[in-house]
Amino acid sequence: MSSDDAYNAFLDKANQDSGGSERFTESQSALKATSTEVPKQLQQVEKYFTSETDEPFEPVSFKWEGKELPSESEFQDLVEHDSEVSILEVKEFDPHGHYRDVVQAVEDSGNGKARVFRVAYGRTRVHYYVVVMDQDKGRVVGMKAKSVES
Repeated sequence: MSSDDAYNAFLDKANQDSGGSERFTESQSALKATSTEVPKQLQQVEKYFTSETDEPFEPVSFKWEGKELPSESEFQDLVEHDSEVSILEVKEFDPHGHYRDVVQAVEDSGNGKARVFRVAYGRTRVHYYVVVMDQDKGRVVGMKAKSVES
C-alpha cells in the first residue's frame, strides 16, 4: 500500500461519524425571542457576545403580566423551551464589564435593574438573556446572546 493510500484511509476513518458527538440543529436552538414589540433602542444595539462562536446580541420582548421579573420556571415558559434555566447576577455574567453598554441599554428600556437568565440546552449550547421589566407596557424586554461553552 502506498503512503497516499494509507493517508486516504486515515482521512476516511477520521471523517466517519463516531456516533459519540453531540448533534445539534438550529431548530433545537429556536427558543422564542419575542411576543411583543421590541423597544427601538434595543434594536440599535450592535455588540457581539464572545464565546467559542462570536454571536451578536439580539433584542427580545415577551408579554408579561407579572409585577416582578419571572422566576426560572416562568422564564422557561416565556421562551417556550424545557431547558435548564438559572438566574445570574449581572456581575456573574459580565465580571469584567465588557457588556456594560448592553446592560445599560436594557435597563434604559424598562424599570429597574437587569437580570440575566442562563438557558442551557445540550451540553455546550447556552442562551443568555439580559432582561428588565417594562411595567408600563406589561412586558419583559432585553437582549439575548447565544454562546457555545465546551
